[in-house]
Amino acid sequence: MAPPNSPPGPSGFRLAEAFLDMIAAERGASRNTLDAYRADLADYHAFLVGRGVGPLEAQTDLVRAYLADLAGRGFQPSSSARRLSSVRQFHKFLYLEGRRGDDPTVVLEGPRQGRRLPKVLSMDDVDRLLTVAAEGIEDPARPWGERLRAARMACLLEVLYATGLRVSELVALPRSAARTKEPMLAIKGKGGRERLVPLTGPAKAAIARYRGLLENPPGEGKGGAEKGGAPAGGAGPWLFPADSESGHLTRQAFARDLKSVAAAAGIPDSLISPHVLRHAFASHLLQNGADLRVVQELLGHADVSTTQIYTHVLDERMKAMVRDLHPLSDG
Repeated sequence: MAPPNSPPGPSGFRLAEAFLDMIAAERGASRNTLDAYRADLADYHAFLVGRGVGPLEAQTDLVRAYLADLAGRGFQPSSSARRLSSVRQFHKFLYLEGRRGDDPTVVLEGPRQGRRLPKVLSMDDVDRLLTVAAEGIEDPARPWGERLRAARMACLLEVLYATGLRVSELVALPRSAARTKEPMLAIKGKGGRERLVPLTGPAKAAIARYRGLLENPPGEGKGGAEKGGAPAGGAGPWLFPADSESGHLTRQAFARDLKSVAAAAGIPDSLISPHVLRHAFASHLLQNGADLRVVQELLGHADVSTTQIYTHVLDERMKAMVRDLHPLSDG
């Protein structure tokens, strides 16, 4: 739907909707990606409307004024850069489609940003997290529901650290993933792109333990769905079923439970999230000698430039190699 006060004709928000239709059809953009672009372009559109022009008339100075407006509203450089990326792609679309003869964003530079490094857990942190998550699963004195929730969390963590999946990919794994005998899982990621990710022995064992509890409740009626993202029964298409709109565990429920386990493991709340574990997967592979292109494939990044946030790991590894291996090094 067009924002209020939208000017009539092709200068209105309908051009943005045409752009969104294009990236949905040609790039296979996900719903979350489309929603993000729509929000960015709606804000840009509102700015243009306030100055009495549309995207077909906007010139470089006006786009630069939009960036200044974002800064004046307190946007961080990273958020302004994301908005500019959306506006750039939109104007490039208008140019390539012949809607206008130039692209006013070509000469613009984005806001300067400090280099943001991903939060990374150490290998010891991850080991401690996995150990705490698995505590009490095999204790028959604990209620079945508690053991099941612990087994689910241990399974989620083992699979996430073994594969580096996005959290949206992890919680929506199909039930068939529990039955695979192959060392790899086929994952359909962003834009419908498929990739293979490894499934380690510990991850397979954690899946088997969790499914064994889920599919064998102690009494009739105790394996049904529970509220709040707790495990549902063993039937259904999902590996991690839950009483939610999607039918599987939500990202929010997993993130909440992860913080509880992290607190028990002595890991600060500010250092933990599902995405931090994805970063740990990538960083630890690189620390141990993996190639950046291999990590790119495993993470499902379409462009290696996205994976290059981990080059600080490679830099440290190269420094260590020179220090330890060069014949003239002082050690």
